[in-house]
Amino acid sequence: MTLSRPRRSWAGPLLLIALIALIVLVVAACAPLGVPGSPDASGSPGASPTVTPTPNAAIPLEPAQPGANPVSLLAWLFTPVFWVLFNALVVLDKLTGNIAIAIVLMTIIMRAILIVPFRRQIVSQRRMQLIQPEMRELQKRYKGDRAKLATAQQQFYRERGVSPTSGCLPLLLQFVLLIPMYSVISQGLTNFNPQAMTPIDLNCSPTPIIVDGVVQPCLNAVAFGINWGVPEILFYVAGFGISALALMSAALQFVASRMTLPPADPTNSDPNVRIQRQMIVFLPLISILYGGILPAGLFIYWIFTTIFSVVQQYLIIGWGSMFPILGWHPAFARDHTPRFPVALPAATPSPDGKPSLAQSVDRATSAASTIKSRQRGRQGRRGRRR
Repeated sequence: MTLSRPRRSWAGPLLLIALIALIVLVVAACAPLGVPGSPDASGSPGASPTVTPTPNAAIPLEPAQPGANPVSLLAWLFTPVFWVLFNALVVLDKLTGNIAIAIVLMTIIMRAILIVPFRRQIVSQRRMQLIQPEMRELQKRYKGDRAKLATAQQQFYRERGVSPTSGCLPLLLQFVLLIPMYSVISQGLTNFNPQAMTPIDLNCSPTPIIVDGVVQPCLNAVAFGINWGVPEILFYVAGFGISALALMSAALQFVASRMTLPPADPTNSDPNVRIQRQMIVFLPLISILYGGILPAGLFIYWIFTTIFSVVQQYLIIGWGSMFPILGWHPAFARDHTPRFPVALPAATPSPDGKPSLAQSVDRATSAASTIKSRQRGRQGRRGRRR
């Protein structure tokens, strides 16, 4: 998203953000255009090859104005969110004198405000996992009839008090914050004059100061020897920049994702479960490729967001399927009981006194597991007699 003038393009960030939705959260880079009358970065029609484009950071950062095209309208809609985040970062930066610490504090404050919706998401996800045996029983009952299965599933959810869509709001909030957060770091920390985006006097230079071809930003984006407004690259592999922060972020994403999975069930032959477990390993590896594209400050934001998620998940669902990993199953993770465990709501009884669908499915599932256990016992005894 671009929060200065509508001449900039959202095509780049929106494309990458859509990709992030598939890889569990990474964000995208903007594709800025030049100033009016200059050629843009994508080589738009009418651009003159003899005119040098104005650097993006050398354009004063200003609120976007609504235009006739959807891109300008979207940029305008996100401007208030950008304004709030940018001013919060400026205040924390002035209080701490360290932009990295300011990003960490702002991330913690944001996640603390969103504790309730994220807790609902985790609880809803856990309840959906708990009812999977009953859902498989429903699939057996209505095998071959998708219409009846869909109706029975909706009735089952209603009687159980479970909503499969209740966890969507936190994901929406993630992306509503992720887009402007990217702009706050990539543009707010690199622009020479973002004064129009804050009532706080930043003492910015009215004209860009360029040193060695680099526009000097108004805010000091350097802390601990790292410029947090640009990518931090440790080394290159096959032309891709590898960031230590990206590696750390990928490792934490892997942990957070493994924790959300239910314990492995050998009796569950659902191919979707197998694919889900494979994606848990694959997707964090893809996010490493963004280390050479996204600014270091955005990885700090995402690292502490993920840490907050890991802590919250640990308190509600425990370690989940984090262990065993590579054959290692530590003692502290065995038979671990979460601080706030999730229980499946009891099935709502039928008004006429007859067993509800949820109650009948529960009985069938319980009976099936009991019969299998007894059959294994008898077979074992017959084997010993022989």
